[in-house]
Amino acid sequence: MTTILITGTNRGIGLEMAKQALAKGWTVYGSARDVVNDPDAHICSHPKFHDLVFDVTDHAAVRAAAKSVSEPIDILINNAGIIGPERQSVLDMDFDGFARTLAVNTLAPLAVSQAFLPHLERSSSPRILTVSSWMGSLSHAKSDRIAYRASKAAVNKVMQGLATDLQPRGIAVVMLHPGWVRTDMGGAGADIAPEQSAAGILRLAEGLTLEGTGRFYNWDGALLDW
Repeated sequence: MTTILITGTNRGIGLEMAKQALAKGWTVYGSARDVVNDPDAHICSHPKFHDLVFDVTDHAAVRAAAKSVSEPIDILINNAGIIGPERQSVLDMDFDGFARTLAVNTLAPLAVSQAFLPHLERSSSPRILTVSSWMGSLSHAKSDRIAYRASKAAVNKVMQGLATDLQPRGIAVVMLHPGWVRTDMGGAGADIAPEQSAAGILRLAEGLTLEGTGRFYNWDGALLDW
């Protein structure tokens, strides 16, 4: 049976992916900075849910969490992320906030992937999916939320490189756009519900093979421009 690790399971898409993965009968390791405590989620007491508490920017804590897990990991979904500071224009930048955005959205997915690489290597079908954003695509030149956009463009490149280096080891690595989702980040006016996005991401994860490694996907499986 599939074992999946999802970062950022305290709310939004991450929480919904954890719920849907449990419904499939999978074993779920979920991580957040605090213990998952959503009274409507009903996952905290689920026998196949394991709560890993760590801040993705605390690399020592990430490594310690990895050491606490003994079983192989089949799917790793780097989902944790932030939108960035209030001031993030190229003409008016909160540079400390920009650095924090890069730490969470770009550096953390690589740190988590490295820490759990030994667990992935013990799987017969290891896969890493990183939640990026179409806002990071270089195919258009919008400048709003530039710290967020830059962090997602950067994580795409980092994960593309990881895909190249892990392909010989049989590990598929992809980036994905979750859609404009009705979450705290996406807002109430977004296009799709978390349930729809989560279901699409898990379908993508289930069907992912080495043939698709290094690519940038939409939540519904369509390929996206870089």
